[in-house]
Amino acid sequence: MANLRGLQEGIVNSQIWKSVFRVGIPNTNRKRVLAVLGSLILHLHPVKVRRSGVRMSYTWCMGGTSFFLFLVETVTGLLLMFYYRPTIEYAFTDIMDLREQAPFGIMREMHRWGAHAMVIAVWLHMFRVFMTGSYKPPREFNWNVGVILLVLTLLLSFTGYLLPWDQLAIWAITVGSNMAKATPLVGAGGPFAKIMAFPGTDVPMIHAGSDARFFLLAGTFVGENALLRFYVLHCVFLPVIVTVLIAIHFWRIRKDGGISGPL
Repeated sequence: MANLRGLQEGIVNSQIWKSVFRVGIPNTNRKRVLAVLGSLILHLHPVKVRRSGVRMSYTWCMGGTSFFLFLVETVTGLLLMFYYRPTIEYAFTDIMDLREQAPFGIMREMHRWGAHAMVIAVWLHMFRVFMTGSYKPPREFNWNVGVILLVLTLLLSFTGYLLPWDQLAIWAITVGSNMAKATPLVGAGGPFAKIMAFPGTDVPMIHAGSDARFFLLAGTFVGENALLRFYVLHCVFLPVIVTVLIAIHFWRIRKDGGISGPL
C-alpha cells in the first residue's frame, strides 16, 4: 500500500503530470474553480449554477435542447455529404438512394426531422427568455446574439429545403426568393428601388441582375447555380457563423451571471 501511494505521489508530482493538470487534484473550491477556468472546454461553463437554473420545469433546457439538435444536424449532415452531389442530374436520385440504398439511410430522416425540431426548440427557447424577462440588463447583448441565431436557424432550414431538388423544394424556393425580390432598398421589386440610380444618370443601382434575389439564387431563376449556392450556404457558410455565435452565446451566459433565474 505504501509503495502504491508513493507511486501515485510520484506521478502527481512529475513534470509531465503538472504540464497537463495545472491545478492538481480539484479537492478544494479554489482548485475546482481553477480547473474549470483553465480547461479548453469547461471554461465556457459557469463555475456555479443556481439551483433554479437546473431544476426540472416545463421550460427546462430549451437552449440546451437546441444545441443538442444542432450537434445532431452537424453529425448527420457530415455523413450525408459523403453521398449527396449538388447537381441537377444527381441531387434528387441521391436523396432517394440515401433513403433506400445507402447504409444507415435513417441519417437523412434524422437530419430532416432534427431540423424541424431545432426550429421549434429555438422558438420555444426565445419565448421562454422573453416571458421570464431574461433579455433585460445585463443580458441584452446576449439577447441580440440569440435573435441572430434564430434568424440563422431559419436560414439553415430555408437553404436546406432546396437540396432534395423535387417539385416541392423548387417551387417553395421560387416563392421565397420572390419575397427577397420585394426587400426594401436591395430588392428590384421592393420599395425605393426605382428611385435609386447612379448620380447624374438614369441607370438603376438595383435591378434583376444585382438585387437580393439574384444574390440568393446566383441567377435570375431557380437552377443549378441556385442549388450550388444553397449547398454552400447550408453546409459551410451558415454553420460556421452559427458555431462562432453559439460559442459567444455560451461565454456571455457565464459572464452575465450564469443561467437566468425566475422573476
